[in-house]
Amino acid sequence: MRPVLEVADIFRRHGAAFRAAQGPRLSSEQRRVMAAIEACRTETLGGHVERCDDCGLVRIAYNSCRDRHCPKCQGLARAQWLAERQANLLPVPYFHVVFTVPAPVAAIALQNKAVVYDILLKTAAETIRLISADPKHLGAETGMVAILHTWGQTLTHHPHAHCLVPGGGIAPDGSWVGCRPGFFLPVRVLSRLYRRLFLERLQAAFDSTKLQFFGHLAHLSEPAAFGRHLNALRKLEWVVYAKRPFAGPEQVLAYLGRYTHRVAIANSRLLAYEHGRVRFRWKDYRAGNKSKVMTLETDEFIRRFLLHVLPKGFRRIRHFGFLANACRVAKLARIRAALKAPEPPPLAEPADYRERYAILTGRRLDLCPICGGRMVEIGLVPRSDTLRRASPRCDTS
Repeated sequence: MRPVLEVADIFRRHGAAFRAAQGPRLSSEQRRVMAAIEACRTETLGGHVERCDDCGLVRIAYNSCRDRHCPKCQGLARAQWLAERQANLLPVPYFHVVFTVPAPVAAIALQNKAVVYDILLKTAAETIRLISADPKHLGAETGMVAILHTWGQTLTHHPHAHCLVPGGGIAPDGSWVGCRPGFFLPVRVLSRLYRRLFLERLQAAFDSTKLQFFGHLAHLSEPAAFGRHLNALRKLEWVVYAKRPFAGPEQVLAYLGRYTHRVAIANSRLLAYEHGRVRFRWKDYRAGNKSKVMTLETDEFIRRFLLHVLPKGFRRIRHFGFLANACRVAKLARIRAALKAPEPPPLAEPADYRERYAILTGRRLDLCPICGGRMVEIGLVPRSDTLRRASPRCDTS
């Protein structure tokens, strides 16, 4: 069922005025994302005509934009991704480790998204790899899935990495080394190494002129000022925390589904858009996850949403260690042999997208809303020539 209010509704009603007011301050990527969300599942993108085999109902189903920032387009992508990951699960405990950055680093990241977000994901993985390889801790090679989030519950800029890590690793002799029950790695040790590695990579990015500063951070372009900035960051506590292990692979998949294809705000959290303001629900984690309501001026709501538009081509979900794409198949086979675990069955790939959707989500797209009969495609609705000239394709990376 379609939510009463969607981000697309807000963009369609106020997007033109917002773009006009922002002018050159809006990046081409932000403008493209707004256009994609506005056009999603409308006649602008075209679609197809369906007719019910039983009652004869005819309806038009418009195409999705498939943009990774669109709240409506993540369901199938999430289900497909999780189905593919099911083959990688091992019969071991899994841990959820979260790496955050202090506010001064987040400010640098906002002006240098591609560089600093990349540092965040790679440093989180390197921290876990190094501590796990230390014989004092695990003495083995680990694997992990790292997922970048850039938002807090109120849409403010809060970059952090969610890392899902199997509780163990491959020893140098090829055997499996499991971690202690209920304990992965010491978070204080992780935090300090993470801080050191991150700041080293940030300094290297500055030295190679990969960072740019403007506005209130313009003074950091000077090497001495940047050095003082990093020295202050070395004195802060960097937050890394690990949650309790999951009960089994099914719980891992269910949990992963909450993080992989999220966008800054789900349509289900929107409550109202009236009198130039947007009201939405949010959870206050500092008050025991209490549900609260926030009201923002429409311009501010859109501004905050667009803070989280990622650079073109940036991969926000990455695999490291024995789960890295280059070695995953061979190393998982070795691990399963060591654990005496069976190989997973191959993933079936239905030819028709509606069948694939039904298998992955348990919901059917081809059921008649009137009689429950089967909807059959009988024709196409062409895409708008105007949009085709303006934006030849939507970014689904």
